[in-house]
Amino acid sequence: MRHFRKELWFDIPTRRGFVNITATIQDCLQESGIREGLLLCNAMHITASVFINDDEAGLHNDLEVWLERLAPEKPYSQYRHNGYEDNADAHLKRTIMGREVVVAVTGGKLDLGPWEQIFYGEFDGKRRKRVLVKIIGE
Repeated sequence: MRHFRKELWFDIPTRRGFVNITATIQDCLQESGIREGLLLCNAMHITASVFINDDEAGLHNDLEVWLERLAPEKPYSQYRHNGYEDNADAHLKRTIMGREVVVAVTGGKLDLGPWEQIFYGEFDGKRRKRVLVKIIGE
């Protein structure tokens, strides 16, 4: 069994944003040389997410509106967490969107469905954050 580890860094200039990282993850897989196994990709920060969905602008807008309805950023005073920081909503959004994805590796490729893409989701941007890619297999 072989293994591969790489960190990806993101610096989103806005408070929230979604970045399609599918091609970057496929590049990591190629770099690893692993042809059969599992790939784990997870956000290493509590206010960011990695998730799988369709790469469609309308859907991304719908996600943003839905998340803001569930956990609105303002007023900051509505959250007990906010005191030193003003990012309680980002913690909640990350909980909803999830921490990581696990994708099967088959024949040296990501074994994704026809419309599935991997995204980095940022909910408290304007600072550098990292994502871990760990691949195990043969």
